[in-house]
Amino acid sequence: MARLFSPRQPPSEDLFYETYYSLSQQYPLLLLLLLIVLLGLLALLPVAWELAADPAFLTTVLCALGGFSLLLVLASREQRLQRWTRPLSGLVWAALLALGHSFLFTGGVVSAWDQVSFFLFVIFTVYAMLPLDMRDAITAGVTSSLSHLLVLGLYLGPQPDSRPALLPQLAANAVLFLCGNAAGAYHKALMERALRATFREALSSLHSRRRLDTEKKHQEHLLLSILPAYLAREMKEEIMARLQAGQGSRPESTNNFHSLYVKRHQGVSVLYADIVGFTRLASECSPKELVLMLNELFGKFDQIAKEHECMRIKILGDCYYCVSGLPLSLPDHAINCVRMGLDMCRAIRKLRAATGVDINMRVGVHSGSVLCGVIGLQKWQYDVWSHDVTLANHMEASGVPGRVHITGATLALLAGAYAVEDAAMEHRDPYLRELGEPTYLVIDPWAAEEDEKGTAGGLLSSLEGSKMRPSLLMTRYLESWGAAKPFAHLSHVESPVSTSTPLPEKALSSFSPQWSLDRSRTMRGPDEELDTGDAKFFQVIEQLNSQKQWKQSKDFNPLTLYFREKEMEKEYRLSALPTFKYYAACTFLVFLSNFIIQMLVTNRPPALTITYGITFLLFFLLLFVCFSEHLMKCVLKGPKILHWLPTLSVLVATRPGLRVALGTATILLVFVMAITSLVFLPATSACPFQAPNMSSMASNLSWELPGSLPLISIPYSMHCCVLGFLSCSLFLHMSFELKLLLLLLWLTASCSIFLHSHAWLSDCLIARLYLGTLDSRPGVLKEPKLMGAVSFFIFFFTLLVLARQNEYYCRLDFLWKKKLRQEQEETETMENLTRLLLENVLPAHVAPQFIGQNRRNEDLYHQSYECVCVLFASVPDFKEFYSESSINHEGLECLRLLNEIIADFDELLSKPKFSGVEKIKTICSTYMAATGLNATSGQDAQQDAEQSCGHLGTMVEFAVALGSKLDVINKHSFNNFRLRVGLNHGPVVAGVIGAQKPQYDIWGNTVNVASRMESTGVLGKIQVTEETAWALQSLGYTCYSRGIIKVKGKGQLCTYFLNTDLTRTGPPSATLG
Repeated sequence: MARLFSPRQPPSEDLFYETYYSLSQQYPLLLLLLLIVLLGLLALLPVAWELAADPAFLTTVLCALGGFSLLLVLASREQRLQRWTRPLSGLVWAALLALGHSFLFTGGVVSAWDQVSFFLFVIFTVYAMLPLDMRDAITAGVTSSLSHLLVLGLYLGPQPDSRPALLPQLAANAVLFLCGNAAGAYHKALMERALRATFREALSSLHSRRRLDTEKKHQEHLLLSILPAYLAREMKEEIMARLQAGQGSRPESTNNFHSLYVKRHQGVSVLYADIVGFTRLASECSPKELVLMLNELFGKFDQIAKEHECMRIKILGDCYYCVSGLPLSLPDHAINCVRMGLDMCRAIRKLRAATGVDINMRVGVHSGSVLCGVIGLQKWQYDVWSHDVTLANHMEASGVPGRVHITGATLALLAGAYAVEDAAMEHRDPYLRELGEPTYLVIDPWAAEEDEKGTAGGLLSSLEGSKMRPSLLMTRYLESWGAAKPFAHLSHVESPVSTSTPLPEKALSSFSPQWSLDRSRTMRGPDEELDTGDAKFFQVIEQLNSQKQWKQSKDFNPLTLYFREKEMEKEYRLSALPTFKYYAACTFLVFLSNFIIQMLVTNRPPALTITYGITFLLFFLLLFVCFSEHLMKCVLKGPKILHWLPTLSVLVATRPGLRVALGTATILLVFVMAITSLVFLPATSACPFQAPNMSSMASNLSWELPGSLPLISIPYSMHCCVLGFLSCSLFLHMSFELKLLLLLLWLTASCSIFLHSHAWLSDCLIARLYLGTLDSRPGVLKEPKLMGAVSFFIFFFTLLVLARQNEYYCRLDFLWKKKLRQEQEETETMENLTRLLLENVLPAHVAPQFIGQNRRNEDLYHQSYECVCVLFASVPDFKEFYSESSINHEGLECLRLLNEIIADFDELLSKPKFSGVEKIKTICSTYMAATGLNATSGQDAQQDAEQSCGHLGTMVEFAVALGSKLDVINKHSFNNFRLRVGLNHGPVVAGVIGAQKPQYDIWGNTVNVASRMESTGVLGKIQVTEETAWALQSLGYTCYSRGIIKVKGKGQLCTYFLNTDLTRTGPPSATLG
């Protein structure tokens, strides 16, 4: 028992569970145990006073009252002792043991049956109510049993032969104690198993909740990386509806239109910026250099945009455009855009001065109103549309490198903040010339100072320029800007907590039992504050505290412990209970103990033997039903007519009504058989030992009543009744109200029998025990019927407390399991939402690089491909269709139609045959997609050209499907839109750039030429380059030559039209030649 008083070891997970178990569950029971003992002692005082008890008894009771009152006060008030709960439990056990031994020798003649019920109470409560581990509890229980047996055996061994036989009584006591130890250990094992399961479920729920919070943060960050916050809420509801309705589908709506998330904003300024000379520079870069260069450049621009309250909208190749005044209106939006444009020009000038690379910045700004939002179903990108946006784009295109080109509308809003000069007419493009509005170039106030400084700091190119390529030189310089990596903000979001992680280490190291119980009542200083995860951890532990059952809760009714939700209560009552068979088996052990005791202390009348024989058959039948599933192998080898037997145990486990009926019948059987021996008494209640002349015949009288019932069986019948009380507590999942009813029934029956109808038996036993001393009466502790009644009431209240405790934790275990399932489902939904969001930004094969356990933010994602087919498909007629008037809500209804077009195009991507098509972006009414991006990179692939470019046919089929979709829309909208498509294939570089709004894109000459194929194409035709025409010819498609055309930036190119009216043919067509 030295372990009981040993100090605790440093915290560990197991010790933490033990501490949680001691404080949250067993500590309140310890207080209740002390309270029950005190009430029992108090109940003895008036009885003893009425019976004029001897001073020794009163002294014992008063000393016990004082000692246990002190223990109760120390345990409940002295916080320092709360961390020494186990030593305190050992002290309580020792005090109870000492009290039991003092009771043995107080108040009269010592008998073998004295204080057996009290020691049984000590044994059972050691397991059920004291915070000891199983080994300590077994040690204490066995020690209590042996101490009673040894003390009485040694004391009563030398007694005269006139006393009843001692050995059968000691054997009966041993059976009682063995049953008490077994029932207590069984109760403790099941409760610890249930509590540990609840504890782990609570931790799993905590980890699941943390993971859920993490996924919510990921989802929020991802959503905000695509959309402004004001639009994100609406879009999130749309995504959730899609997930619930089935991924890829859209929720039912009252109309036939897709949801449109576009709003009009007035009073904004739009900035377009293009890096002049970047295309030539990019052609010299490796894939990694290109992606790094773009990320650093646009990352720097994002920083400038944030400083000047501008929102980046999109990155189109090397073109960057943003808006000020969204989502909240800003009075100085024009100044913000001009400042940003000037800062962008300065950054490029510094770059050029440091590296000697010939690049520049061209910026155009215009102020007006925009329609802003998201169109389509996939690859959402926040965008803006309006005539004012178009004008800003042309302002950039007709601008001067290194200058900010603004319109008169923007100049009016500057209010003289910057000096300007008229833009030369030759810089105007046809669109501006048609408008006829004057435009201006902003004079940078810092330009002169920068020119004076010149290259005083020394050019990087002068030191290393001659040794490295300009692209590498520029990349080296850009790295010093330190732009954030795409999705780097997700690294700062707490990563999902693995369910294998047992506990927060900080929580373990900082755990204090005193803090756990009293943290709600005491304030902690700043140094004692735990992080959010640990705080949530302790909140969960606090919810497991058994004292919560007496407080107001949103889940339970504090009086009945019923769930407040009727559906949950019904689900709990109808839940399966596989452990019922073990309850029945342990109850059979109690019944068997009662049988052995009756056989030891009675003369085994035939009627009693027959009754027990019938009851044994009933119990065996019950156990067979409960354990029939374990006989499946044997039954299946027998006749088919018996194959249904294993299903009996399943029925018992899953049918609540059947379980309640069997459990109640089992307990009632134990109750009835505990008092069966009294049934075989004669009808007369005359006691032969109460006659006046019996004193002289004392030594010659036997200890039996007429009818062959030994008097010593009377106290043992009471002890069997106590075991009947214990049998009721073995059904842990039996409802509290049913246990209360059965315990109350048994208490009433027991007290009625031993205090009323059969009270004369106790008086007869006393008369025989004190025969020859007529003036002497035993004390209260030696009065069988009084002590039996006291034992009944003590066990009744003790088991009632345990029944309430068991009910609470059975329901709590069910509640946590349900919460865990719900949180896991919610987490799965959030993970799907996060995945869907990320795949709306990145291709499916790229998304795992940035989320989950595979997230890698330490390096930029880039990949080069040798054969990618790029498609640009536009609806040029939409520019003429678009107008802004009050009739169409300033262009909103025009965008509604564009949204339908893009959304229908996106729906094609969900078809299995187009699974290899990856949407890249939409640019106004132009749709950009590519195939071949999910294949092995060109650097590693060892395939011939025909195999590696086989996906070109998929892209052609997709282009044809786009045209068919547009025809359907034309039919329903009474329009005559036609598609203009450009295709090209070849090597590209893919990557993810931009920290604020990460964006997947592809770059390279292949992309540029594909764009020119569309812009120089013909309505209703698919234009391709000569190389692509030959590749398609090898796949069975027919192409015919358009001839030589002039392509901007590429000179004269021979292009072809794809004959979409013909299906694939075998040999190459002559029209290609």
